[in-house]
Amino acid sequence: MKRSILVLTFVALVACVGCKKAAPAATDTNKTAPELPKDVQSVAAAAATTTTGSAGEGAGATQNQGVAQNQGVATETNGVVVATGEFVSPVRSELAVKTPGRVAKMFVDEGSHVAKGQPILELESDYLRLNLDRANADIARAKAAEDDARRDLDRKKDLIAKDSIPRATYDRSQSAYDQAVAMRQSTVAQAALLRQQINDATLRSPIDGVVAEKRADVGERMGDNSVAVVVVQLSPLKLRFKVPERYLASVHVGDSVKATVDPYPNETFAGRVTTVGGVVDSATRSFLVETEFANRDGKLKPGLFARVEMNAR
Repeated sequence: MKRSILVLTFVALVACVGCKKAAPAATDTNKTAPELPKDVQSVAAAAATTTTGSAGEGAGATQNQGVAQNQGVATETNGVVVATGEFVSPVRSELAVKTPGRVAKMFVDEGSHVAKGQPILELESDYLRLNLDRANADIARAKAAEDDARRDLDRKKDLIAKDSIPRATYDRSQSAYDQAVAMRQSTVAQAALLRQQINDATLRSPIDGVVAEKRADVGERMGDNSVAVVVVQLSPLKLRFKVPERYLASVHVGDSVKATVDPYPNETFAGRVTTVGGVVDSATRSFLVETEFANRDGKLKPGLFARVEMNAR
């Protein structure tokens, strides 16, 4: 029994001495670390892969962000400046009724092509037409009164010339005639006002274009200056884009440009420069260029994104 105790004590002393000698080796960075157990190796490998992937994704996100920031900036290739812009309509008319009323008829819908002077909608005008009929009757009555007053005045002129009547009687006839003339003119003006209101009850397009928005329908009551429809011009169209300041001396009014759009990838549209911005944006170091495209066939639409090319002289 004593021998067994001595053996165990000796083994414990040897283990303590080995631990003290191994401690410096653990802090030595030049020596190879001991191999991990197999079940720990798989966990360590997965952690390393995740870390590397996250770093790669961060780099890719930064790269994509840089590309997004460069979109819309003009570039130059073989003496050709390439930029991107958006087509806009030079005229956008918000058509509003001049007088309040209820919509009786609608002649267009969204997307309808309209010509200048074409009816857009018509307000109810039954009461206006009845009032016009009454005004016309008033005109006839006033005209009869005027004729009667004129005849009386003509008779009084003959009598006053012969001193057959006092001057006051002639003056009264003259005053009655003047009042009859004024009454007739008033009724004529009232009839003209009613005819104008009836004409204004029909809303017409001021330009050739297309209906972009329809904000009213049959039966709806329109107030003063209520916008019923929005009409935009399609021909010509304008295309605006920005060019770096180094091309300021190379862009001139009248220069030709070419544009392509996604709906017609195999077709090129020709335009010309109409405006060169006089101010350079201090934030982007670029200036605005405005071009015009005839668009006689109506293929191009406002809001369409385009890639435009122009020669850099």
